[in-house]
Parts: sequence; structure tokens; C-alpha cells
Amino acid sequence: MLQSTETSFRRILMGRILLMTIPVLLLLQYATYRKARSSLLETARYNIIESAIEKGDRLDLSIKALTDQVKTASESGILQSGDLSTIDPYLNELSQRFSNSVVCLQLHNSTEDKLISNTCEGDEIGNLDPEKIAQKPDERFSTHVEVKLLLEALPSAFYNYGKDKLHFLINAPVYDPSGQPQSNLVIEATVPLQQNQDRKSLSGYTVIINEEGTIIAHIDPTRIGTNISEQKNKNLKSRLDSIIRSATGGKSDFLHLPGFDQSRREVIAGYTAIPNPTTTGSTNGKWVVLAVTPLEHALYGLQEIRQTLINLVLGLIAANLIAILVLSRSLVTPVEQLGKYAQSVECSVSPEAIPQKFKIHEFNQLAKALNSMVARLTSWAEELEVAWQEAKSSNQLKSEFLTSISHELRTPLNAIIGSVRLVKDGFCDDKEEEFEFLQQVDNAALHLLSIINDILDLSKIEAGKLSLELAPVDLNQILKEVIDIESAPIQSKGLSLSYESIPDSIPIAADADKLKQVFMNIIGNSVKFTEEGGITIKVERIKLHLEANSNGNNLARSQVRIAIKDTGIGIDPSAQSKLFQPFVMADGTRTRKFEGTGLGLAISRNLIEMMDGKIALYSEGDGQGTTVEIVLPLIDVQQLERSQALKTEV
Repeated sequence: MLQSTETSFRRILMGRILLMTIPVLLLLQYATYRKARSSLLETARYNIIESAIEKGDRLDLSIKALTDQVKTASESGILQSGDLSTIDPYLNELSQRFSNSVVCLQLHNSTEDKLISNTCEGDEIGNLDPEKIAQKPDERFSTHVEVKLLLEALPSAFYNYGKDKLHFLINAPVYDPSGQPQSNLVIEATVPLQQNQDRKSLSGYTVIINEEGTIIAHIDPTRIGTNISEQKNKNLKSRLDSIIRSATGGKSDFLHLPGFDQSRREVIAGYTAIPNPTTTGSTNGKWVVLAVTPLEHALYGLQEIRQTLINLVLGLIAANLIAILVLSRSLVTPVEQLGKYAQSVECSVSPEAIPQKFKIHEFNQLAKALNSMVARLTSWAEELEVAWQEAKSSNQLKSEFLTSISHELRTPLNAIIGSVRLVKDGFCDDKEEEFEFLQQVDNAALHLLSIINDILDLSKIEAGKLSLELAPVDLNQILKEVIDIESAPIQSKGLSLSYESIPDSIPIAADADKLKQVFMNIIGNSVKFTEEGGITIKVERIKLHLEANSNGNNLARSQVRIAIKDTGIGIDPSAQSKLFQPFVMADGTRTRKFEGTGLGLAISRNLIEMMDGKIALYSEGDGQGTTVEIVLPLIDVQQLERSQALKTEV
């Protein structure tokens, strides 16, 4: 039954994936094909317009250059002299000079109507109207040049009239030195047309239509000389009329022309207009220059893109089939594996690796559920282990703290109770002894108050409710006050005290009372745990690093370091890192005889850090003494002086 379900699932999976992917791939192919066709067509249209403009400009410039050359030649002194011995060589020289564009040259006698010199094959090819060369003497420098388009072949012309080049007759009068018409220079010239029909090129072939609709140049010789009004295709005729109107109106654009070339294919025609270069006819008007390329040339490469897309789709379909087969093969993981795995899980420990990445949805859900269950069990076990260790440590610390604090509280309370009862029961011999017992009560009460204050300070620090009043203070002054307080117990134990400091004021920003409390804790510990030897207090200034002020200048930030070193019992290196934790003291076997709650160093560390300082403890080991270093930032001495001045005024 299970095998049948798995087989059915694979078939459904393959069918649905194919049903979803194949239409999507086909739609993507069609969209990509249309986009590629649109891009190619847009590029072709832009290029064909540019080609038409370039063809028109080149044609206009070529005809103007020929006209200027003929005009310059007609004004030559050799032709004006009328000397036949120099005219023939000069015309041959001109023919060779203009060999790329000039077919032949003739020089006519204007008065006798005969040829003076001829490089053409045949008789006279043309002459200038006598009325046009009868110029006034003061107008001869504006020589009239006649340009005539040839649509019928002359004996000297090439066979491909209007297909690859345009033929012109250019006439220019030659005047004698007195300004009278003497002869007429006639040149038969050609202007080449760009007829590019390469499939990879988008420059196209050239078609020229005058403003009257006559086709002047066309790749199909049978259309040269015909008028667009003779077109049988009304759509084509309408489009050609639209091109002439748009071009003569000064617009350069493109238009699709159906059935315009020899094979009646659709073409894209870019068009522009140039001034009519000829001087004959009823009107000069404009010529419309078309750059024409078949639509299939414009879309050259589209077939390769289409074939590539088809191959890509077929490849993707094949890859999909392979992927589906591979995936379906991996979906045969039996449910029994998950069942056995679920049964083998005990106490969040799995004896086997959990199955991963099942492809069947139900299996995946079950695997995820097992994963989640095992992860939760493991997490809970780890949390319980950590919590148990923390609870164990907390219980141990609490027990030690309760033992220590009960001893610390019981000792002064016993002293208070005993002394009060002695006084109450009248066991004092005199007032002096009674006062002595009351003094002991007062000392014990103060000690008890100190313990309670330490506990309250630590609770405020841990709750974040302890606030400091930072103000400029003199470190030397605070240290001297603490030393004065601790000097009595130091002397009573027979210890020496060495105090090395900077003679000047040491300005720092601190809470004077809290800083005094820190030094009393540190120095008090040194006195408490030192039986012989002495205590050394050393103060020195240090420079750490550069800081940029508000003006962008680098200033050295100074700090002060206070080192308090004793020759006491020392501390084992393994226990040094724990001493700044609350309720922690050194080994009780050695420190049991000394009073203390284990809160002093923890409170001192927090207070120093709140004053932007640091505190550290060093000891080489048991019996090697202990050094406590405190580092605090210095402030400008002027701030301290202003603060002291304000206190004096108050």
C-alpha cells in the first residue's frame, strides 16, 4: 500500500511540475522573442534614419563640390585665353584630376556653336543656353553654372544609370578677359550612391524621389523615371506621398513600405530631404533621399535568437525531467525510519542521526516535529543543567555568606547585649567602667551599621539605583583623610606605612564620600590581613593615549594610578578573579579569623567603574602579599581650583 502511494505521488509530482513549468517557459520564450524583435527593429529604424541623413548630406556635398570645381575650372586663365595648344592638355589634366567623378569634358565655342576640345566618346553632349551666359561685365564673377540630371544614357555613360550612381551634365560659361562670353565648359559627371544590401548592414540602398514624385534613383532600373502616382498598390502610393510631404516639410523619420523593392518584400525606409541640386525644370524644389533596407535585414539575427531560445527551452525541459526523476527517487524514505527514530529518542538523546530533507510533505512535517521535540528536550536539559549549577553555586555562596554574615552580625550584637546587660544589672563598679561598656556598645553598633550599609549599597548597585555626585576633588586630600583614620589600627598592629604621592594637587572628578569608602575598604583589608611588615601607598601620573578635542587638536589624556601594596597573607592566583564578586572571600580556612562580609571589593569595583576608573588586584600567591591598583582619569586643575573657591565662598 505504501509503495503504491509513493509511486502515485511521483507521477502526480512529475505531471504537475511539467504542467507548471512548460507553459511558463514557453511564455518566457515568447516574451523574450518579442522583446528581442522589438529591440532589433528599434535599432534598425534609428540606424536607417541616420543612414538616410548621411546619404542626403553626402549627395548634396558631392554635387556642390563638383559644381564648385567646374566653376573654378571655367574661370581658369588657360580657358579664357582661347589658346588651343594649351586647352587640350588642360582638359586632359582636368579629366585625370577628376577621374573619380568626371566622365568626360567638352569645350564649346559660344559664338560659332562648335566643339573646341572634347574628351568624350561622341559628339556634343550638351550646351548652355546663350541667354543664360549673356552676363553683364559687372556680374561675371557670379558665374552661372547649370546642373542637369541625366535619366537617359549618353554614349559615354555606364549601363547602370540611376542604380549605383547619378549622372549630371554641368555647364559653366567661359568669359574672355573683357567679360564677353567666349566658350562653354561642359562636364559629364557621376555621383556614386551607397547601395549596401548586406544582410548585416543597416545602411540600406539609396532611393531618390523629387518633389513631383518622380523616382530619380532606385536599385530597380525599371522604376527610374516613373512617378509614384503610377503605383498600383494604393497603400504603397499613400505611404510614399506621406514620405514626400513629411520630408519636404523638414522632418526626418522612417516608414514601413510594403512591396517596394524588386521582390515585393516589406522594407523600412528612413528618409530626409535635400535641396534640388539641378538648375533645370519648372521648379527646383527638394529631393527626398531614402535609405531602404528589407525588414528581414533589419531583423537579421532574430532567427538565431529564436533558435537559441528554443534550444534553451528544450534544455530546461530536459533538465526539469532529470531533476524530477532525481527528486522522486529521493522520496522513498520509509515511515518506519521516523517511527523507529521516535521510539529511540530517550531523555533528549538520539542514538541515531535524525533523517533530514524528506521531500514528501507529511514526512517533512513529522521530521520537523521530531527535530523540534529533540531540540526542545536538549535545550531544556541544558537549561536545567545550567540552572542547577547556578543554583548550586548560589546556594553555596549563600550558605557561606549567611555563615559569614551571621557571624559578623552576631559578634557585635553579642557585644551590645553583653555590655548593655552588665550596665543594666549594675555590675559596673563606677561611672568610668559604665562609660567603657557603653563605648563598646557604640563601637559594635557602628560596626553593625557598616555591615548593613554595605548590603544596602550592593543592592542599590545591582538594581542600578545608586547615584554618585561627581565633582572636582583633590585625590591627595582624600587619601590623607583615609590614612589619618586608618593610622590608629596600623600603629596598634605595629605595621609600617609608606605614602608616596605627587606633591601638587591631583584633580579628579569623583564622589568624595564614595571614593573615601573605596580607599577605606582597600586599606582596611590591607591592615586586616597583614600581621607583620607594612603597607605602601604609591600615587603616580600616567599618560595613556591621544584624544581629539572639539577643535580637532590631539591632546594627551592623563590618568592617575594608586597602588596599595601590603605584605599580608596573599591570595592564591586561582581565587583572585572571583574576589570582586559579591559574597566571595578568600579561602575560609585562612581568613575565618578575620572579620568581613566579602562585599567590600565588589562594592569598590562598582563605585570605581561608575567614576570612569578601573580597579585590579594582584598577588603572587599565599604569603606573598597583595597589590590593589586603582586608575582614575585626571581633570584640569583649574576645575578643582574653581570648585575649592566656591566652597570657600560658601
